[in-house]
Amino acid sequence: MKRTLIVTVFGVAMILGAQAQTSTTAPTPSPNAPADANAPLPGANSFTEGQAKSRLEANGYSGVSELKKDDNGVWRGRATHGGQAVNVSVDYRGNIRHN
Repeated sequence: MKRTLIVTVFGVAMILGAQAQTSTTAPTPSPNAPADANAPLPGANSFTEGQAKSRLEANGYSGVSELKKDDNGVWRGRATHGGQAVNVSVDYRGNIRHN
């Protein structure tokens, strides 16, 4: 009985410890999530170049090129959207802006 109680207490402690863990990376936003009004936001960008390109493509951009991460952690490059060549940016939250 004592052994069962010790194992149970240990198991509960492990579960509670695992739940207390927090993620150190930005959550992956859905492809069509609304953009933050202040985007692009500076921050430690956890996206790879391929992930930033995929996010742009999932939001209707094509011909994505020249993606480079700037000093603020924002991916910037060129793409085509609605038949027009535009400058694009993807911040650490996945917000997309073009002009």
